[in-house]
Amino acid sequence: METDRKPIFHLRKENYLLTNDNSKLQEDVVLNYLKRSYWAAKTPPEVIIKSIKNSLCFSLFEGDKQIGFARVITDYARFAYLADVFILEEWRGKGLSKWMLNEILNLPDFKNIKWMLATSDAHKLYAQFGFEMLMDCEKYMIRKPADN
Repeated sequence: METDRKPIFHLRKENYLLTNDNSKLQEDVVLNYLKRSYWAAKTPPEVIIKSIKNSLCFSLFEGDKQIGFARVITDYARFAYLADVFILEEWRGKGLSKWMLNEILNLPDFKNIKWMLATSDAHKLYAQFGFEMLMDCEKYMIRKPADN
């Protein structure tokens, strides 16, 4: 069975561009941000790059500068996991994370999908999009690599 190749799109708002075109993605911007994030600081760059290549990625630009990013791991049918979401500090407070999340979560490919994510500091942001704390955590399990 072949997987369908998802179309590339470009969405504009004022002088901002949101795209899933990985040829525009600026790896150095993403790597530099993630290496100082609380969730990926210890992840080797080659692992981050591999995760980007194997996910549906969204890059946010102002002009030619990448200022935001989000990564979706999904089967396009039942489940999606939202990861590595960020807006560079200088562009925060302009509603860009809300715009980016709204566009991603409302893509036709994601209609009726169950979403998950993990965050230590952005609960209020994600709650605005219908995310809730897990109340039945005893159902969920995790398997970590031996070296973690």
